[in-house]
Amino acid sequence: MFRRLRWFVGLNQKNCPTKRLVNPDQPGLVKPNQLPMIDAVHEVAIYIHRFHNLDLFEQGWYKIKVTMRLEVGEDSYPGIPARVAQYEAPEVGSDNLCRVWMIDDTDNSFSTPPFQIRYARQDVFLSIMISFYLAYGECEGESSSVILKFELMHAPMTATGSDLQGSLDACSASFHEYKIPPKALRGLHSYCPVHFDAFHSVVVDTSVHISLLKASHRTNPQKVPSDCSNYSEGSYAEDYVGSNKVTLIKALMAAHDILLEDLKRISTGIGEDIDLNEIAIESDDTKWFDSTLPAHVKSIDGSPLQLSDRAELNVEVSNSVQPFSWDDHLLNSFQSLADQVLRLWNIFLNFHRENKTKILEFLRKSWATDRRTEWSIWMVYSKVAMPHQYLHNRVEGTPLHHGVHRSSLSIRRLIDDPIQTAMMRAELHRRGIAQMRINNRSLQDMYIFGDPLLVPIIIVERVTNVYRSASVNSDFLSVENSARHHILGNHLDLRLVRNQWLLIDPEIQFLMSEANEDKTSGDFREMGCRLAQEVIAFLKRKMDKASRRGNLKDIKLSFVGHSIGNLIIRTALAESMMEPYLRYLYTYVSISGPHLGYMYSSNSLFNSGLWLLKKFKGTQCIHQLTFTDDPDLENTFIYNLSKEKTLEHFRNVFLLSSPQDGYVPYHSARIELCPAASSDFSKRGKIFLQMLNNCLDQIRNSSDHRVIMRCDVNFNASSYGRNLNTLIGRAAHIEFLESDIFAKFVMWSFPEMFR
Repeated sequence: MFRRLRWFVGLNQKNCPTKRLVNPDQPGLVKPNQLPMIDAVHEVAIYIHRFHNLDLFEQGWYKIKVTMRLEVGEDSYPGIPARVAQYEAPEVGSDNLCRVWMIDDTDNSFSTPPFQIRYARQDVFLSIMISFYLAYGECEGESSSVILKFELMHAPMTATGSDLQGSLDACSASFHEYKIPPKALRGLHSYCPVHFDAFHSVVVDTSVHISLLKASHRTNPQKVPSDCSNYSEGSYAEDYVGSNKVTLIKALMAAHDILLEDLKRISTGIGEDIDLNEIAIESDDTKWFDSTLPAHVKSIDGSPLQLSDRAELNVEVSNSVQPFSWDDHLLNSFQSLADQVLRLWNIFLNFHRENKTKILEFLRKSWATDRRTEWSIWMVYSKVAMPHQYLHNRVEGTPLHHGVHRSSLSIRRLIDDPIQTAMMRAELHRRGIAQMRINNRSLQDMYIFGDPLLVPIIIVERVTNVYRSASVNSDFLSVENSARHHILGNHLDLRLVRNQWLLIDPEIQFLMSEANEDKTSGDFREMGCRLAQEVIAFLKRKMDKASRRGNLKDIKLSFVGHSIGNLIIRTALAESMMEPYLRYLYTYVSISGPHLGYMYSSNSLFNSGLWLLKKFKGTQCIHQLTFTDDPDLENTFIYNLSKEKTLEHFRNVFLLSSPQDGYVPYHSARIELCPAASSDFSKRGKIFLQMLNNCLDQIRNSSDHRVIMRCDVNFNASSYGRNLNTLIGRAAHIEFLESDIFAKFVMWSFPEMFR
């Protein structure tokens, strides 16, 4: 079937008026028997500012396709593209941006001009606003929702001309959806970042602006029912009583107040004055329409009919008086109010055009602040006390605890399994989310809100110092600690974390380490040395370049590690060549890092795999992880690494862990005591406690400005199924690399530690 397309060359809006693709009629003379219907529409304006390529794997032509649909139960109604405003014309002669945007009437979609993406961190400024209309009446129910959909369309670099449009329309590489709650349809101004998926890492800077406006079309009034003998033709009192016209006017009043307040808020936020003197602000609702009917319109008991009495009342009209037309009465109030809202909306559109970048940045900052509150649905915050030291009572030769029998302590420790406790705590919180009714005015990212029960639960515990412990039995709770760079790891494994960090701080310089790629089975000392050399070379290049430009500022050196990558990072920091750079250390993010090795690993299947690697492969790092690299435990690699002051120089330390991760012992990732060690009074137990205390001494808060947190990430395992990865605990270990929701929650909740 032939597709009806509309396309236009984008022009500078200063030189060309906005093209309205839906032509609203202006108020005019009312013909007999053709009274204007009191109706309204929601205008949803989407401003697309910039396409920023973070990490697209494929070069080519891309464009953004935007659609909107209203879902009411099982029914779906499209939003209608209403008008397009091209704020700035593309550069003349630019070959990476086509000058044509398009509206497709077959699916009511809008598509940006196609553009070429050739390299990472590339910016394409689109500066275009598209407005959609949605019918007012269909959107008011609580069961209704509006879905705003962005699609990333792709075509190969070789496509040109008509082949380019055909290829782009045929290939949707990814999509990202937002839900607009019913409350937001009366007024909203919000930043709306579009990220697509992990394999199409981009950010499209957009903002959404919504207001309720009067409808532009005219329709015939509702007919008077034949059984209403008390009504003469032209009297619309029944039509008023049985309709939602007052509700609509009140909704328009709310839209007026929201729009006016947002105009003032945005104007103050960006430091630009906005002229509202021409708008006569009506603060009293009764000025829009009278609260009492005319004297000749009465209720059954003869008293005047109030607005509050409008439901299911019979109205009698005196035959001696000319029938009163409620449409005339409401129309005047409606038109006056609607004109006010329309003028405010046009003032905003002009103000936005002149200050688009400032407004976008202001809304982005507000969005970032609000996200911490929103994402707290899936995050649990608490503070925990860190003991001064864990002491081994048998070694110290002191009684256990005020005469408490040792066996009772051991039994209690075994019952109080930290892994089961953590999983139960997360499951209880997840059940609470299932009973929540999320109903606010914020845009809802469907990547998160599509199924809230699939989102990871994150238990955040901030560590504080308050007391000295004299027993292995303490009230010290742990938080999750995670790190990146594992056996057989790839330098792109942490790209999702990198991309989130770049969104928070676009100026950051990232090194994705390749020094140990395909070399992670050897000695940790050799891997640490290679990493240190790579980091120093990277720092020297960046510092020399910044010095030549004269913009060398304070340096903040941060590390992110996954799995054994954390041990490689700590080994590198212990190298003497790194000493001049230790004063620059800022934030350390450890994702599932075995900081205490595998001394008390409880995963029998994984332990069997480690034994096979040692037996038949002779993998040196596995011997070091399992403390079999030397007969004397005090000469083992990890024990001696704990003595190195590798963590104390970081201002912020995040330890991410997961109780579902069977690859790395839970206590090892969290740097905390485990039940097995607390009941082990052999030399092995003593060595473990010494190693634990050595690490805790380095991460203990030494000032009020230092932040130490454990983040316990509990993934929804329902999608894993029963397979080998799930049985051996690998699924959750790899989930850290394949999902960025946990990183988004943690990093955007504490942005000051990642800037």
